[in-house]
Amino acid sequence: MRMIFGVVKTARPRQWAKNVLVFVAPFTGAKITNGPVLLDALIAFAAFSLVASSVYLINDAIDVEADRAHPTKRNRPIAAGIVPVPVAYVAAVVFFAAGLAVAFLANPNLAIVLGVYEAVQLGYCFGLKHQPVIDLAIVGSGFLMRAIAGGVAASITLSQWFLLVTAFGSLFMVAGKRYAEIMLFERTGAKIRSSLKKYTASYLRFVWATAAAILIMSYALWAFDLRVRAEGSVWPVISMVPFVIAVLRYAVDVDGGTAGEPEEIVLKDRILQVLGVLWVATLGITFYL
Repeated sequence: MRMIFGVVKTARPRQWAKNVLVFVAPFTGAKITNGPVLLDALIAFAAFSLVASSVYLINDAIDVEADRAHPTKRNRPIAAGIVPVPVAYVAAVVFFAAGLAVAFLANPNLAIVLGVYEAVQLGYCFGLKHQPVIDLAIVGSGFLMRAIAGGVAASITLSQWFLLVTAFGSLFMVAGKRYAEIMLFERTGAKIRSSLKKYTASYLRFVWATAAAILIMSYALWAFDLRVRAEGSVWPVISMVPFVIAVLRYAVDVDGGTAGEPEEIVLKDRILQVLGVLWVATLGITFYL
């Protein structure tokens, strides 16, 4: 029983919060209230959660020796010996197979997206995470593929603006997290991932600032395009206000070197939560009223 709980913990169910991105395409496609579409999105959420957990299991199994030498990661189930490495690999295969099986309930193409995600993430686990720039691109692509998965599951065509906003939003968050890690290293001397040793704080600052600029510009162009398609409605343009303020608010955490996991920041920052609600509300009015 202890080993089973260890496997579940290693699967990191807390990280499943990231998978809410699968609902973005149905929402912005004005189809989230459509029963079959919502069901497909829920299936995509479940499938992506299972497949992502398989990656976490493999990652911890590969890093077991390094984790045992780490002051906090040594408490992870695999590093602590609660879950044997062979069991972790078997569990990863089971999670991946279950995710693909669930994906076929929505759309066979969703299984293809999940397969690509798994392949890319395994490349990350088996060495690409040590390559500067490549690691940023791979981690950022994980967020992008979640958003794409929602559209694919529900057979929704994704606009170029949607993809640009999602891609550069992902890069902004990932670069911010890496910047926070390197700032922590400079302040405390704490151990950091090997790829970060090849970065400088100024370079990572350049990356997230560039990503933020393109993110805001892409969203603005998307908002004006939505206004045209919404027959002159002002709500898409109004949505730019909470969106831009939210990006700048998030950037405060990034600039201070305190940007950890994106979901943790959102859950702790009440102002950011309010801005998020206002942003969703303005888009909701645009698409559904």
